[in-house]
Amino acid sequence: MAKKFPVKPKHPERICWGCDRYCSVDALKCGNGSLATMHPSELFGDDWETWVQEAQSSAQPAADPPPGAAGDSKPRG
Repeated sequence: MAKKFPVKPKHPERICWGCDRYCSVDALKCGNGSLATMHPSELFGDDWETWVQEAQSSAQPAADPPPGAAGDSKPRG
């Protein structure tokens, strides 16, 4: 089971956030790359969680696919 993601860590710059191991920046164990993955607060600011929630709440539902799109089971003829 995945660990609970820390929303507001004290020092996000000290940890790689690329997987559930949360390795120290100078001791990457998973091979996620040569650089540590940044925490969302480092990328988007301290209010990143509210920004994500607003984006999700304003998302429009997907429209119906056009006729003849992939997966259309109507016979052609």
